[in-house]
This record gives sequence, structure tokens and C-alpha cells, in this order.
Amino acid sequence: MAKLIITEKPSSSVKIANALADSKPTRKRLGGGFYYQLQHGGDEILVASCVGHLYGLSEKGKKTYNYPVYDIEWKPSYLMSKDLNYTKDYVQTISQLAEQAEEIIVACDFDVEGEVIGLNALRFACGRKDASRMKFSTLTKKDLVEAYANRSENIAWGQAIAGVTRHRLDWYYGINLSRALMAAVKAAGSFKVLSTGRVQGPALKILTDRELEIQAFVPVPFWEIQLDGNYSKEAVQAMHVAGKIFDKNQKDKIMSIVANQTLATVASVESNQRKQAAPNPFNLTNLQTESYKLFKITPKRTLEIAQKLYVNGWTSYPRTSSQQLDPKIGFKNILTQLSKQAKYKELAGELIAYKELKPNNGKKTDPAHPAIYPTGTFPDKELHDRERKVYDLIVKRFMATFAPAATRETQTVELDVKGEAFATKGTRTVEAGWHRFYAPYVRLEEVKLPKMEKGKNVEIEKIVALDKETQPPKRYNQSSIIKELEKRNLGTKATRADILDRLFLRGYIEGVQITATELGIETVKLLEKHAPV
Repeated sequence: MAKLIITEKPSSSVKIANALADSKPTRKRLGGGFYYQLQHGGDEILVASCVGHLYGLSEKGKKTYNYPVYDIEWKPSYLMSKDLNYTKDYVQTISQLAEQAEEIIVACDFDVEGEVIGLNALRFACGRKDASRMKFSTLTKKDLVEAYANRSENIAWGQAIAGVTRHRLDWYYGINLSRALMAAVKAAGSFKVLSTGRVQGPALKILTDRELEIQAFVPVPFWEIQLDGNYSKEAVQAMHVAGKIFDKNQKDKIMSIVANQTLATVASVESNQRKQAAPNPFNLTNLQTESYKLFKITPKRTLEIAQKLYVNGWTSYPRTSSQQLDPKIGFKNILTQLSKQAKYKELAGELIAYKELKPNNGKKTDPAHPAIYPTGTFPDKELHDRERKVYDLIVKRFMATFAPAATRETQTVELDVKGEAFATKGTRTVEAGWHRFYAPYVRLEEVKLPKMEKGKNVEIEKIVALDKETQPPKRYNQSSIIKELEKRNLGTKATRADILDRLFLRGYIEGVQITATELGIETVKLLEKHAPV
């Protein structure tokens, strides 16, 4: 009898079938669906695909919009929405193939959500209680062959139970409260799609709290005293060491002392160098943050691009929390493959020559997957501009983690003007180190000062008191709110971007610098009153 491999998506089934087949796999039709048949080392293997979630939670009996509802069950997705009718063919194909299979092997993405997809296909479509499990972080032939040979005897029950529990909690809390919100709007004689949830609600609360803080902010005036001058005909700008001065009398006193002065004396010059370690490997949040900062690609779109790169075998699995790379992935082999691309030939070649390749791993780990890395396989010309940028960012970050530390030098100079101290600071890169490997994505300010000597003079051009005001806290952008959600352990690496997207969709928030709308603020007030944490 055959062995049936169940994948999460059709694109994954193609990769797995081609990787395992001793010769070319055969694509076969079965009703309205399809599957692959192949031979691998004497095993007859069938590969069938889910198409994401084939089953979802729904209330038992006839669907209503009542709340609260706690009597729920798993149902095929095609029975829950006409838009999901196409999933019926996938369910039937898996179900029929399972009847002739001696072994079921789950090969969905190895994370919590993938485990739920595999578990539901296993118990509802196949009628089985357990299955073998393939675990992999890339869709390369080497990794897939190893994953099949080393498959575990059971699915990852810890992940499966965690995923099922999360789905139930999302219903009990999110669906019921969302229905309550909708009912409140309907009772007021209007209609608008509203929603909340275990993470969506707290995320909106963070954004509305910031908005209310900004609205309530009252600016306070202050002064900063600035000296503009030159040293050996090179421009120098320094600030009074008092910093922000809120007392007008203090400001006036300092200005009266330094008024009409034409020279400042160099009171001290201090220089120090520090080593700047290479960056940590990317996890999903770091990749999303960097992609938004550099390219203004939203976190959701970055994840979509990273998923495409993974499915095509160009990079590893993106939904990871890890900042660590395991030597088992074969650092030298990956760099050797990258060196075949003209763009990376020189830098990859340098790293290959190192006696030891040791990445600057971060503290965060993930039991399922390592940090994001390139496989070395060269993407074809079908990559769009943004996809190519994200791929290049992943490659450059991977290489930079192995590179030596950079050296930065900071020079601090203190000037004396009739007993009043002014200070200026310059920082420059002395040894580029990993900066070369991560270029052009290093964003560090280079401020070069003239080479000043203690006791020498700076010619003063002017000294002015700058009128300023305290500023309200900054609004979150799509990058900083994702980082804040991770910091507070809200949501998962895979769901945070979707949750943020839903807040925009509902009209709760708007703008690049995220502003909570009146609807968002009032929704939070309503939830705080009737469903406090």
C-alpha cells in the first residue's frame, strides 16, 4: 500500500513530489482534485494538498448571530461559506487517497497553524487519530529528502493542542464580542462591520491610548543654546551642556555671560573607540521591521514576499521567532552557492575563506525553525522589485552575521566661553567590518569633527538661544507597533501583521503614522466598560 503525504498548500506538494521522486512524479486527477504519485527508494508515495484551512469552527446547528455562543464544532470550510466551495475537492481527494494509504504523513508548515491544518485533515478527512510528521525549514531537495527519511512517528501534539485551544479561545472571546459590537450598532439603527479579539482588542487599546495621550498633550516651552563657529576654517557646532532650559532667567543669565564673545577655548578633547558587533540573524519581526524602515514595505506584504521566497526554495521558513542559525544548515555550502551569483561573489568568497564560520546569534529561539536564511538557490527573473529587495536584504543580513565587528570612534569636545561649557560630539567608522557585508542597509550617521587640540581656540560666529517646545509622544508606524506587540507577547509572529491590517480595514486606525479614529477610540471605550481585561 502507498504512503500519503499531506501538504499545506498546492505549491508545497509540487516541491515535495519533485524532491522525493526517483524519477518524474505523475500528476493525477481524482474527481475535481489532483494529487502526485511517485516512487522513492522502493516506497509508493501519494502527495495531496490542503489549501490552507479545510475546516473551521462554527456554532452547532443553524447559524445565528446570537451571543454568547459556546457550543461549537469543526466543520468543512465549504459548508461555512460559498466562497470556499473550492475546498471541497481538496477534502474529497485527501479522503479517498487515505482509504488506500498504509501510512499518513503530515508535511504542513511546521508551526502551530500548520499543525492544526494537518490535524484536522488527519482526523476529519482521513479518519485517523495520528500520523507521521515531516519537519523542514526549507523546501530544498536536500532538506525534504532528509525530512522524509527522519520523519517522526507522531504529529507534534503540543503544537496541535495549542493551536486548537487558540482557535476555540478566538471564538469564545473574539466572535462573541464581535457579535455584541455589531448588535450594539444595529440597535442604534445603523450597520457597520466591527470586530475585536484576544489580540485585536489590546492592539487597538495600545494605539488609542497613544492617540489620547497625544490629544491631551500640552507643549511646554524651553530653550537650547547653540554655538556656531569654526576651527581652522572647519565648521563647528556645539550646544550648551545645560541642555533643555525651562527657566527663562537661567537662559537670560547664560546669554548675558556669552554675549559678544568671539572666541571659545577647547577645554577638553576625549576620544574613544568601541567595537560594534555584527547584527543578529533575522527572525520574522526583525525582517518586517527592517523591510519597513528601509523600503516602506508593510509587515503584511513583507511576510507575503518572504513566504513566496520560501515556497520557491530560495529562503528558509519565515514564520520564526529565532535569531539563531544552526551549523547543521551548512554555512559554507550556502555561501558557496551564493558566490555563484555575481552580486554576492566577492563577499561570499571572503567568508568562505574564514577558518571558522560563526554567526552572531541573538538570544531569541524557536523550537520549530532557525532564523531566516537564504538557501543559496538563485531566484529567477520573475522576482518583482520589492521581492528582489527583500531577498537581497535576507542574503546581506545572513552574510553580515559572520563578519567581524566594526569599529566606531567617538570624539567629544568641550568648549569654554567665559566659564560656560558647550559640547560637541562626532562619530565615525574607523573599520567597516560587517558594514561592508550589509551595505547599503547600514544606517549610521557619520559626523566628523575637526581634529581639535586642548587649549586652542574656536572662532565664534554666533551664539543663539533656540526657542523650542516639548513634543508629544510619537505615533506608532506599522513597524514600531509590530515590535510593541512582540514586546508585550501579543499575537504570534504569523498573525501580528494580519491583525494590524484588520484594524485598518475596520476603520479603527488610519495613516502612515498611525492615528486612532473616533470609531477606534469609541470602540475601545465600549469594550473597557463592558468587557474589561
